[in-house]
Amino acid sequence: MKCKQIVFTEKNKVELLTVDVNEPAPNEVMVETMVSTISCGTERANITGNPNVNALGESGVVFPRTSGYNSAGIVVKKGADVKNVDIGDRVVVYWGQHKSYNTVPEGNVVKIEDECVSFETAAMSFISTFPMAAIRKTRLEMGESAIVMGLGILGMIAVKLLRAAGAVPIIAADPNPKRREIALKNGADFAFDPLCEDFADKVKSVTGGGVNVAIEVTGVGAGFNEALDCMAKFGRVALLGCTRNSDFTVDYYKKIHAPGITVIGAHTIARPNLESHPGWFTHRDDIKAVLKLCGGGRLCLENLIEETHSPHESPEVYNRLIFDKNFPVVVQFDWRDK
Repeated sequence: MKCKQIVFTEKNKVELLTVDVNEPAPNEVMVETMVSTISCGTERANITGNPNVNALGESGVVFPRTSGYNSAGIVVKKGADVKNVDIGDRVVVYWGQHKSYNTVPEGNVVKIEDECVSFETAAMSFISTFPMAAIRKTRLEMGESAIVMGLGILGMIAVKLLRAAGAVPIIAADPNPKRREIALKNGADFAFDPLCEDFADKVKSVTGGGVNVAIEVTGVGAGFNEALDCMAKFGRVALLGCTRNSDFTVDYYKKIHAPGITVIGAHTIARPNLESHPGWFTHRDDIKAVLKLCGGGRLCLENLIEETHSPHESPEVYNRLIFDKNFPVVVQFDWRDK
């Protein structure tokens, strides 16, 4: 069996190729993809050949590369040992790829139980677990203030989740005025330009002295430093954004040690594999939580989607991702148009 797949064939080059589809092993399912979502930061790093894309420390830049770990579709085949999903079920696929059919272990699909949850929403549920885990790790309490540094897809979803979790006020920070405007429409109480000289003073003014929780999504040293400047005493900073270089310094004594700041590693792989416990949920349990929030009307993800494209348009889409600093926050591929 053949299918279509988006492949980064060489640096800064994308092709939609015809590839083989693996038949399911006993513990695997084959899912026909309906919608997949671009993870802008990760996929930009992959297509441009950034060497710092593997959090486990593997080195070397090798092409071809594939990506696309957020998707949703319909189970079309399953192995003999698969028990939790059936052919015809609508499912989220996590750690899959941008391709028309994904064959993955049963553990990498989550059934979409609520019929009102669309494929478009479900295809954002996995990436939504990244900021969800970061917020959980900070042990945010209702009524505490929070700041989100960086308003890409993770930052925008973080704003929405902080609203659902009861943070107040919520400050959104990004140099891009359009993104600040979007954040205000999606739950932020204030939106500031972190490049302004009085940025930290503005944050402290609206929070009565500093924020309790920061979700740092820029992956840039300056973003971390500025988040630290905004913190209240005993504040918690979750480092969610993936750092693509280490060219920065922090005055740990003044900014962390003396005010008692807690700095938390919040990469999505830093979570339990099998069993959730307070503050530390598995990917599967967090995906289920996102789907419940969306199905119950507590969380809306679809209004973040700015563009939807056919996979055949992927070369032009990724060319924009590489070079356009104003690339949309959320872009999806509709594989029903293949």
